[in-house]
Amino acid sequence: MRQIFIVEDDDNIREMVVYALTSAGWNASGFRDGTEFFTALKTKIPDMALLDLMLPGADGISILKSLRQSPNTAEIPVIILTAKNSELDRVKGLDFGADDYITKPFSVMELISRVRAVLRRCKGEGEDILDITVGGVTLSPSRRVVTARDRTVTLTYKEFELLHYMMINVGIVISRDKLLDRVWGYDYGGESRTIDMHVKSLRQKLGEDGNIIKTVRNVGYKADN
Repeated sequence: MRQIFIVEDDDNIREMVVYALTSAGWNASGFRDGTEFFTALKTKIPDMALLDLMLPGADGISILKSLRQSPNTAEIPVIILTAKNSELDRVKGLDFGADDYITKPFSVMELISRVRAVLRRCKGEGEDILDITVGGVTLSPSRRVVTARDRTVTLTYKEFELLHYMMINVGIVISRDKLLDRVWGYDYGGESRTIDMHVKSLRQKLGEDGNIIKTVRNVGYKADN
């Protein structure tokens, strides 16, 4: 049975979420702050974490950054729970590696649906773990390593996921909306700045091999030789 950790300082919300997830068939554990959460991580790595954005001590973004920087926790799917609903807060959470974003107040049905979708996308698709090469770029999904002409390229979590998705669909034009859905798992309602920003960063980091990422005007992007 999959284990889900919830970090939420509001006792009522935390207890409600734990009860809802448990009723849906998962093991769920709640924590008031990042200190309790990281203590629990020493003995158990969950299948997902739900993080409130506004927390005492380390906030949700700080916790998320710490998770993504550690090899032991970098792959944990994360959904941000927050009362904030501005575009800046949404983009900030997703850009630091969150897999989805739910704004309070939310319904139990919406929460369960989002959790199931993220778990299915992150844990259940069984993507090919073989190394992928396009042009001078090689990506290793199992080792999470990217090289460009034998030079190791350091990417953020989302940059890696974006490049991976384009490379496994080599030669196929992928719309910005599709990339947002498959990599971020969140419907931006047509917002494309996040994709464009990440593509620009990828090209810069890949250097001369950044030309494997092709822009298809008015549509999106594709990876090609």
